[in-house]
Amino acid sequence: MASYFGLDKLVKAVRIIRNHGGIRGALYQLYRVDDLKDGTLVGEDALGNKYYENKQLLLGRDRWVIYHPRYGMDYDGSLVPAEWFGWLHHKTDKPPTEVAPTSYGWLSGHTENKTGTEEAYVPYSTTKPKIEAWVPPKRI
Repeated sequence: MASYFGLDKLVKAVRIIRNHGGIRGALYQLYRVDDLKDGTLVGEDALGNKYYENKQLLLGRDRWVIYHPRYGMDYDGSLVPAEWFGWLHHKTDKPPTEVAPTSYGWLSGHTENKTGTEEAYVPYSTTKPKIEAWVPPKRI
């Protein structure tokens, strides 16, 4: 009877808002991610990102990441380490909190993509450019 009047939807909405830290937290989450989901916390990585799962949702939308608040609106997919990337994309059913990923001595740690920033990698070139860039004349 409660589902007939839509009260179950209201109860679910209240639970989602409560899980996101109240109305203010839910609005902030909605602003950052454009989505409010209800799921179980599976784990957290070294960068502070939290990973959730809800098996009642459609495949492909049932696992997601909430980036650490220090990134604000400036987050991207390169902030997800490789072991969590595999779990998010259903390459494995067990998260890295249950099964430790294989580590090799020659592997370096995870770093985010710095393209577009001042810290981006720019290779040094010893060849002379074939074309000179046009420099507009200066006005006096």
